Formats: sequence, C-alpha cells, structure tokens
Amino acid sequence: MAAVANKSFLASIDQGTTSSRFIIFDTNGAVIASHQVELSQKHPRPGWHEHDPQELFNSVQLCMEKASQQFIDLGHNLSDIKAVGLTNQRETTLVWDSNTGEPLHDAIAWPDTRTAALVRELKERPGASELQDICGLPLSTYPSSVKLVWLLRNVDGVRNAYDEGRLTFGTVDTWLLFQLNGGNDAGVLVTDVSNASRTMLLNLETLQYDDRLLDFFGLDRNKIQLPKVVPCSDPDVFGRVASGPFKGISIAACLGDQSAAMVGQCCFEPGMAKNTYGTGCFLLQHVGNRPVRSKHNLLATVAYHFGHGHEPQYALEGSIATAGSAVRFLSSNLGFFESSQDIDRVASTVPDNGGVVFVTAFSGLFAPYWIDDIKGTIFGITQHTQQGHIARATLEATCFQTKAIFDAMEQDSSHKLHIMAVDGGMSASDLCMQTQADILGVQVDRPVMRETTSLGAAIAAGFAVGIWKDFNEIKGLNREDRVQFHPQIPAEKRDAMFRRWERAVNMARGWVDHDIQ
Repeated sequence: MAAVANKSFLASIDQGTTSSRFIIFDTNGAVIASHQVELSQKHPRPGWHEHDPQELFNSVQLCMEKASQQFIDLGHNLSDIKAVGLTNQRETTLVWDSNTGEPLHDAIAWPDTRTAALVRELKERPGASELQDICGLPLSTYPSSVKLVWLLRNVDGVRNAYDEGRLTFGTVDTWLLFQLNGGNDAGVLVTDVSNASRTMLLNLETLQYDDRLLDFFGLDRNKIQLPKVVPCSDPDVFGRVASGPFKGISIAACLGDQSAAMVGQCCFEPGMAKNTYGTGCFLLQHVGNRPVRSKHNLLATVAYHFGHGHEPQYALEGSIATAGSAVRFLSSNLGFFESSQDIDRVASTVPDNGGVVFVTAFSGLFAPYWIDDIKGTIFGITQHTQQGHIARATLEATCFQTKAIFDAMEQDSSHKLHIMAVDGGMSASDLCMQTQADILGVQVDRPVMRETTSLGAAIAAGFAVGIWKDFNEIKGLNREDRVQFHPQIPAEKRDAMFRRWERAVNMARGWVDHDIQ
C-alpha cells in the first residue's frame, strides 16, 4: 500500500483481567490498528484467581507485534507513533526476586477472595479503624496489601526473599514496565499514583507510601523493594521499550484502568462520572483536587495526576466485583450461549426476569455493601424459570449494584448526577444499558468507540510528549454519535425492583459461615 502522509499517532497497552490489547489511535481518537489476546484464568481453589506473570507480559508483546504489522500494512510508519501509554487491571499483586527478576508466585488477581479470614483478623488489630482516613480504602480482600501479606505468610519462597531483602513487590503496571524496559538491565521500578492508591500503602494527601500503613501490615522498607510513586503522565520516568518493533519508543503514561477510562471519557471537571462495565464494574465520580472521604462505604482514590504543574485529581469510586464475569459464567459454566455477546438474544426471549434475582457475589459484594460472607445466590426459581429469566437477572444484578453505588455517591458528593457515561464490554448490550437507565432513573450515555480505557492512556501519553497542552483541546474526542438511553419505567416500579434486590442481598448474607467443609 502507498505510504500515508505524515501524521502523529499514539499507542496504548491495555492489560486487563481477561485479555491484553494494543491499540494505535490517531490524534482525533480514532482506532487505526489493534490486536487483542485472551488470557488464561487460573482458579486453583474456590475463590482463588491467579494469572501467570510471564503470560501477562508475553500477551502484551504479541499484541504490540500484531498491531504494528497492521499499522504498517495500512501504509503508516512506526516512527509516526509519538509515545505509548499503559493502562492495567488494578490491585492484582505480583512478587519477584530482585536479583533475578523471576516471579516468585503467580499474580493474585484483584477479585481473589482467599484473604477473607486474614481481613477479619486485620480488622481486629489496633489502628485498623484509622486506615481508611489515610489511604481512602477499607480493609477488604480487594487491595494489594492484603494479598501481599497472604503471600508472605503462606509462600516460603516469598517469605525467604523478604527475609533476605531480595523481594520486589508491584502491581501489574510495575511488572510490565519492568519487563518492557528490559528487566534488571534497566532497573525501572515505578508505579503511578492511580495504581499506587489501590495498594492501601499510599497516603492520599502526600501521594507517597505512609509508614503507618506499612507498619500496620508488618512491612519493613529495608526488606522489600517498593516501586517509586510518580505522576501518571511523564515523557521519561516510565522508560522506553527495550525490544521489538517499538524499540526505543517512550512509554509516556501509566494509569490504572478506571483512571484511564475517566480520562478517555474526558471526565475533567468535578461532578462528571463514568461507569465501566468490564470483568467487574466501576463507577467513578470526579471530586476535584482534594480527596473526599466517603461516609457511605465508597472508596476515595486518585483519579489521575498529569504532573508538570497540574494538581492531582481525585475521585469517589464504587467497585462491583462481578459484572462481565457473571455473563461469562452463564456462557462458559452453564452453557447458556456460545459467546457473551449473545446474552441479549437469550434475555430477550422473555419479557422480564420472571421473579428471579441473581446476587452475583462470586467474590463477595464490594461497594457499598462490603460483604465477604456471601456467595452467588439465585432467588425466585420456579418451574416457570427459563434461561432468559436468569440471563436478565444477571444483567440486572450489575445494574442494581450500580444503583446502590449511585445513591451512595449522591449522598457523599455535592454533585447530583443527571447523566452517566458508560463504556466497557457489557455496555455493548442495549438491553443492559436500557435496564441501567430504568433502574437509575437518569440518562445513560454510551460512546460509539467504547475503548475509552485505552484511549485514556493514549491521551495521557499525548500530554506527556506535547501533542496536547490543555484539557480543552481534547474535550471533543469520542463525542460524535453517542447513544443515549432514557428511563422508561415509573419511579414506583424502579423502587420496588430495588427493594427486592436489597432483600435478596440481605437473605444471602452469612452463607460462608455455614458452608459444609
């Protein structure tokens, strides 16, 4: 193909829970080339969820190679890609040997619940009640710190490395940046503030590790290498790709996936909110340049920090552990359909849920419930129940949990939400998005190009290398032909449906304590 006239492009590595992808965008936010690779999911025991660290990196490398070839085949030059941004699944915990760079255990993924008993123990420690004021997160199975403590207690190789001062800890961003830069040869060991704020080791005010948090979890700085905490957008601190088709290119941005989605949805002003429907579901609202501590069981977190004169920006967050993974459960475990994309077809075979409520608590319930003694439970099954009823109830479960977060957010924030921007795989379901609008009672706004997480990382990289200098320059990105879903049911029905959901949640509590071992 004939060469295309010189033009600037940006690329994004998006390493998620179920897949990795690499996307090349033009500066208007249009996708030019992309490749995606599905990941193996390890569940060695009930409630456990792991990833192979080497597979995470290999999948990223493969995506970069395949997308680069697509880009070249379209007549473009790789030299026109000005920078790469990285975004990743958060909280997932990795440990490796500082001397060799070799992993010491599989990565413990963010939905993993093996630490439930440990969390109950930690909640009894002196000072436990003060942690959330420092770091913004409650003690739960969710943050990285608890997973790290479990590894230190239960894996001899990890404990030995710690005792000998050769243990390195990192989340997925740190691991990938370490590998992309060439491992120990370059020695790049960094994390950005949005990922670090999910470890429960970071002070939300200083944006640095806090000794009170480290002491609570029994972590000695002299025995463990912690990544340096830096802003999300910078042309130098994340290093450069060491090998492959992008050798030498600047890695100019790094953000946790939900922070990247906020940037990709252009949530740059207080009060703006987005909800990402992926493996889990994550509703974040921009609250300004000071953290807001939730009084209604939400998380205070870093939204993003672009550095270079920009103040850090903060968000309130509500996290749902199980969303798209529940749809995959119907497909992979129960055989309801061949592909997750088929759920609308099955759910549309019936007019409603037939009285079925599915509490999709595969990893407990996160915000605003924070219930860890609960399992996935289906209520209301009768001889009338069909696959379509359960499919609808599965979609509704995410929508009900989103409403619980939405209501808590309005109580915590001075900003009333009238529109919710959405993205992620499940947002492709028209039925799910209409249901969400009905249950919330507000407009749901979906972009045509739903890869907003990847776009956010590319935008942050673009800021770092001077493609843009002001947020106003990009507020028009990905705004054309958006689809709006408006509420279509009366408030009385909405409220009755939510009351039934809340009743189901309360009835499902306590199941774990009565398991027959």
